[in-house]
Amino acid sequence: MTKFFLRKKIGDRVINGHPWIFGNELGDSSGISEPGDIVEVYSSNGSFVGKGYINPQSQIRIRLLTRNKEEEINNAFFYNRILEAWQYRKEIGYTENCRLIFGEADGIPALIIDKFNDYFVIQTLALGIEKWKTAIVEALQTIFSPKGIYERNDVPVRTLEGLELIKGFLSVPFDTNIIINENGLRFNIDIENGQKTGYFLDQQDNRRAIQHIVKGANVLEAFCYTGSFSVHAAHYGANSVRGLDISENAIAMARRNAELNGYENKCKFEPVNAFDVLKQWVKDGRKYDVVILDPPAFTKSRENIQKAITGYKEINLRGMKLVKPGGFLVTASCTNLVSPEVFLQTIALAAKDAKRTLRQVIWQTQASDHPILWNVPTTQYLKFLIVQVM
Repeated sequence: MTKFFLRKKIGDRVINGHPWIFGNELGDSSGISEPGDIVEVYSSNGSFVGKGYINPQSQIRIRLLTRNKEEEINNAFFYNRILEAWQYRKEIGYTENCRLIFGEADGIPALIIDKFNDYFVIQTLALGIEKWKTAIVEALQTIFSPKGIYERNDVPVRTLEGLELIKGFLSVPFDTNIIINENGLRFNIDIENGQKTGYFLDQQDNRRAIQHIVKGANVLEAFCYTGSFSVHAAHYGANSVRGLDISENAIAMARRNAELNGYENKCKFEPVNAFDVLKQWVKDGRKYDVVILDPPAFTKSRENIQKAITGYKEINLRGMKLVKPGGFLVTASCTNLVSPEVFLQTIALAAKDAKRTLRQVIWQTQASDHPILWNVPTTQYLKFLIVQVM
């Protein structure tokens, strides 16, 4: 097996557990390897670090799969990792719908598997994991006997690995419009054409967190996508709910979700640009008891972090101005490029400009089926905050 050695002055990041090794962190090597092959990594003094897959085309040259020199990377390896991940989800109470595999956090870098009841959606985001896709599908079939498996590999990050963008069935074809249960509600999911894998499971715990503040409230949700927060607000006793999203397809699904749960009269959705509408409604003097902001990631690259921070500040400033004194702002950020500290600082600056005082109610992260490894900071990406706006 080909061996690679870390440079002498490389920091402790890899040694302490981070699975990524960049090209400039590698020194000497021995043997020949092909893109996607399993290789061994050693420190500069020759001590074993781990085994992983390599791709010379990628900035992340090697992604480690195991720190155990005796562990073989084969079909059984992926079966066991998936089984371990499933046991963990069951132990913490995520059985019907969950992120079954969260990449690095479950020891399988660049692999995402979402479980929607008896259906699974897979993303293989690197060449090295793409080569094991058949073994991964076989493991899912053996462990779960699912009704269907679908791949959503229409993700631009695959191009950085030299992979094509594709989506399609990895099982017998099935109707990709399914219905799941969440927190006592039902939601339509479009596995084939929805965002990401079809539904944002990472907010499922946070959607429960609004239950007390929305009772009897007039609620506004901007960037509502398919209306999951809006329908939860109606379910938890909101007086009225208005959802805004720029996507007409998302708004159509939001209306279907409201109707599916019997809240079509309480929830109203509009296909509009939330940025523009929030700005105008501030000028109009509109006020709501609760404003919910759950925007898409404003940046996917470090070069645009400042632009993203500016965007978060602006929408939260507008959101605060729309909240009645004593009402609540629910706000989130889903990019790991904006740290929790920077996000909170941004909210504080928005409050200062809005001349409002904030009282923190809830501050948390993604649902626990998206586990966080302390030595892999990128596994913590979602910031979720509820504040009372005084």
